[in-house]
Amino acid sequence: MSAPERAARTAERTELPSAADDQHRPAGRPRSSSPSPIAHRIGSVEVLTALLLLLLVMSEQLTDLLSTPALATWTTVFVSVMVQAVPFLVFGVLLSAVIAVFVPRSFWARALPRHPALAVPVASAAGVVLPGCECGAVPIAGSLIRRGVTPAAALAFLLAAPAINPIVLAATAVAFPNNPEIVAGRAAASLIVAMVMGWLWLRLGRTDWIRLPHRPDLDGLPRGQAFWSAVRHDVVHAGGFLVVGAAAAASINVLVPERWLQTLADQPVLSVLALAALAVLLSICSEADAFVAASLSQFSLTARLAFLVVGPMVDLKLISMQAGIFGRRFAVRFAPATFAVAVGVAAATGSVLL
Repeated sequence: MSAPERAARTAERTELPSAADDQHRPAGRPRSSSPSPIAHRIGSVEVLTALLLLLLVMSEQLTDLLSTPALATWTTVFVSVMVQAVPFLVFGVLLSAVIAVFVPRSFWARALPRHPALAVPVASAAGVVLPGCECGAVPIAGSLIRRGVTPAAALAFLLAAPAINPIVLAATAVAFPNNPEIVAGRAAASLIVAMVMGWLWLRLGRTDWIRLPHRPDLDGLPRGQAFWSAVRHDVVHAGGFLVVGAAAAASINVLVPERWLQTLADQPVLSVLALAALAVLLSICSEADAFVAASLSQFSLTARLAFLVVGPMVDLKLISMQAGIFGRRFAVRFAPATFAVAVGVAAATGSVLL
């Protein structure tokens, strides 16, 4: 045998097993291969474990730190905002997933008028039948836009639902037992603001300002799997921004001196602006804000009405969630415009009814 033939035989013996060899290999016996290093990625479980260990090691230091009055107040406000908001956020996310998976697109074409200008007041009035707060309305509005509802109508619903639903109006009546006119004023002013903002969007809004986060395609999945996929997606995008907004609201509560409020209460015009700004900073859930407004007895009823109208439409946690669901370009335009319209309508309504 020549040298080239011997080299060819040696090469054949050292080749990797062929497909034919795989057929004769006993089941369960893996093909031999050289070991390769496995890259290890740090995930959420590792991060959570590290945080828990850190809290355990530094428990004494954290106890001393939390005993300071300022940090104790911050923690109380943060936890209260989260406790108030999370149940309604979950409700809104679940309803949003139901709309995305189980409600056909043709339903909205039948339920709302075809003309966008007429769809706005119908969507605003639909907020009466949905008990919930602003945290739940944000993902629902995003899901409505995904299902083909005109953004103007979805945004009108977003603003109206947290302020004019029966639970909120009943809570307002309980908080102001001697002033039933403030309940009517809150419902009327909130409905007007929602419709005005919807019509303003039709006139001035641009579709490229809304950038909904990419949601996995749900059409090809089984309904149960698609439902939970939509829930996980919305919880990640809305819940994270809720935490940011709650932390900002808690920080403002600690940093703003109470004596400033007493000084502003003596100025009729400034008192309206002050309570409207306070509603943005405190970020109280719409089911509870009436009791806070009732406690601000040093302010006029008109100023407290502005607090009740602005709060469910514009606050720190809501702005954060809108940025997470609709995009930052939308939030930086929509929130200031809503604040200006809400303050103006609340002041006008208060001058007529209160």
